[in-house]
Amino acid sequence: MNSSNGSETRLEQVLAANGNSITRQRLAVFKALSGGEPISMRQLIDKLEGSLDRVSIYRTVALFERLGILVRLVSGFKYKVELSDSFNPHHHHLNCTQCGKVIDMNAEELERHIRDLAKANNFTLIAHQVEIQGKCAECTKLETVRPSSIMD
Repeated sequence: MNSSNGSETRLEQVLAANGNSITRQRLAVFKALSGGEPISMRQLIDKLEGSLDRVSIYRTVALFERLGILVRLVSGFKYKVELSDSFNPHHHHLNCTQCGKVIDMNAEELERHIRDLAKANNFTLIAHQVEIQGKCAECTKLETVRPSSIMD
């Protein structure tokens, strides 16, 4: 496959370097993940409904995770997946522990602190991932509504 899309070309290169080829199923999963937002397996399956079976989706996700094409974002007992930094700009996440919403954040100041910490500890930084857990604005707002105020 000779794709003019840089991300698809990169996908093809990563697969080939690891003895795999690009297939219709792998490309479909890759494109479904290309929206930028982390998604749950349920959302991914729903997105690909009718074009791929569940087994193919799970196998492709497992392969992509093993090859570093995608990353798993764990929040409690649940997880979402998204394309790795090789295919998306580097960023971190704010995870709502109540509704499961994941908000991407790009924080250059945080990046500087991470580099400085590594340097101060004579540590060669290869990669890092920051996940901040808490409650999103909507869940916080719902929590502050008191039952008595609903009755008024």
